[in-house]
Amino acid sequence: MSDKEIIDFLVTRYGDFVLYRPPWKATTTLLWLGPFLLLGAGATGLVFALRRRQKRLTDVTLSEAEHNRVEKLLSEGSNRL
Repeated sequence: MSDKEIIDFLVTRYGDFVLYRPPWKATTTLLWLGPFLLLGAGATGLVFALRRRQKRLTDVTLSEAEHNRVEKLLSEGSNRL
């Protein structure tokens, strides 16, 4: 069998998914666009996660009692050195 006949047999039996460069058809659209869709979804998820994390970090405020306690602990720590 020639290479062309072997490729035709494999495509007939398993579909265009066995080719390194499948033709652009309705059935192979996901093969062509899938990596870009996954990349876009991952980038979008990363942006949302980073924004949520940044908001959580900037919204932390200490009460006056907590601030005084931190000052006391830091001053005690520096006296030990």
